[in-house]
Amino acid sequence: MINRSILFALSVLLSLQSIAQQRRQTTADDNQDERRIYERVPAYQRLTDTYAGLAAKSPKIQLDILGPTDTQYPLPVIYCSNNKNQQIKNWQQNSQIRILINNGIHPGEYDGIEASLNLVEEIASGKITLPDNVVLAIIPSFNIYGTVNLRQHSRANQNGPFVTGFRGNAQNLDLNRDFIKMDALETQTLARFIVEFDPDVLIDNHVSNGADYQHVMTLLSTQHNKLGGAMGNYLNKVFEPKVFADMKSRGYDLVPYVNVWGTTPDKGWNAYLETPRYLSGFAAMFNVYAFVAETHMLKPYKDRVASTYALMRSIIDLSSKNAVDIKATRNAQKEAIVNAVYLPIEWAIDTTAHTKINFKGYEGGYKASEISGTERLYYDRDKPYEKKVTYYNTYKPSQIVAIPYRYVVLQGWHKVIEKLKNNGVKVHKLEKDSTAEVTISYITSYETVDKPYEGHYLHSNIKVEKVQKFHMLRKGDYIIDPEQLAKRYIVETLEPTAPDGFFAWGFFDAILQQKEWYSSYVFEDLAVKILNEDPELKEKFEARKRSDADFAKDGKAQLYFIYINSDYHEPEHMRYPVFRLDK
Repeated sequence: MINRSILFALSVLLSLQSIAQQRRQTTADDNQDERRIYERVPAYQRLTDTYAGLAAKSPKIQLDILGPTDTQYPLPVIYCSNNKNQQIKNWQQNSQIRILINNGIHPGEYDGIEASLNLVEEIASGKITLPDNVVLAIIPSFNIYGTVNLRQHSRANQNGPFVTGFRGNAQNLDLNRDFIKMDALETQTLARFIVEFDPDVLIDNHVSNGADYQHVMTLLSTQHNKLGGAMGNYLNKVFEPKVFADMKSRGYDLVPYVNVWGTTPDKGWNAYLETPRYLSGFAAMFNVYAFVAETHMLKPYKDRVASTYALMRSIIDLSSKNAVDIKATRNAQKEAIVNAVYLPIEWAIDTTAHTKINFKGYEGGYKASEISGTERLYYDRDKPYEKKVTYYNTYKPSQIVAIPYRYVVLQGWHKVIEKLKNNGVKVHKLEKDSTAEVTISYITSYETVDKPYEGHYLHSNIKVEKVQKFHMLRKGDYIIDPEQLAKRYIVETLEPTAPDGFFAWGFFDAILQQKEWYSSYVFEDLAVKILNEDPELKEKFEARKRSDADFAKDGKAQLYFIYINSDYHEPEHMRYPVFRLDK
């Protein structure tokens, strides 16, 4: 711990020169107007200096380094515990509730960064008492590059602070879309930590605005049907309602995250379905209760920070009081998933199931734009209202898969194997060639975005054809037993049709390109021989000509049809390189 703390301190010192200019730019403005005390942000240097000082003074605070990021600075974590001698391995062996608080995944959304600093300062000073059965692990600011990259105009719609960080990291990635592809080093570091620390509860602090309304904060909880089992039931019926009630007692009337964009929320909305690319959806695959704080960006910064602080206090207190139930439901969920024969990998809203929630909004409407003359949306804050709106928070599985006895990932796909290992998946490398009956999936169709999405051409609406056959598995291929704690992660990444799986993110794109071809003038004669020697193929060929007029007139298409249906067509083309072993 001491050596790592020294390393962290050194990294802080190294950051001084690179941050000095940003500090000079903001200090002049801050000194001009004392009213901006809540209109500024703690620069990365102040943030790290403060945490290092608190760790040096208080035995309740520990500072550690988790690992590398895409910047020169390592990713720090702050531990808060009443037991100064605690280590991670001890925390996992007792009944303490482990809470992971993440900040600055979008550094323009600074509320959680400020609120967490306030929280730790008050724990260190003794102003508030952390429950004995709670351990906090706080990421001061996850996107370090975006935190250092201060500017005044990153958040066009946000009401303070005066300067903010930037959404993109050093690779210009939105890190809250990175938790399957894991392109950023900080994402890989945090994923390893989540496996090691095994948090019971995650709080991810954000700021958002899809509409205007009176609520200072909305709450995005992991969708309870998707979480499923004992945890989903407890979240929906007990944990989340207790958070709403407790926050109301603290002066904050929460509503679920207002999932409305480009229209008014008075007609209601669907619960947000956070897939595994998001931190909260990723955490859910590892049986973590995940809460995303979403303060409203049009509210004053001071009020947003205070509401974020209140939510963290609320969840900490409720987690402490309900520790036995939280632990019990997590253990039951882990056991149920390990023993599961089927798992859902895709979800769809159930439009027949809904409830009514109390919503405090502003009347909205449309008027002519002064820019374009076309209709634009506006809200009238002189016309507040309070009424019941429809909330759809029931999802049904739209795709369920049977869990195989083993998955086989063919050798050579190093990025995929690396990601599996990074997430605690145990893999076994074959030591000799062997033949086995496997189920092989062939990609038959898919759709791809026109522009890159977070550095990838994302695939969707993926269709496959499955074929069962005996196949040579070679020395060096990887065998994965899904019966392990990372089972949901394994299934939701390795299944070819999973909407956030490795195929969807383009990690197997090389199979989509045919490598071997033919010269038409040579293959023409061979194609005739192939048809004559294969009556079944010949009938299939003739049937295609009868049913497809364009095909009947296209000589090149006919020749290619014969080629891809012959032994000359490479078996690797469109063959998904993850096989299923069913005993």
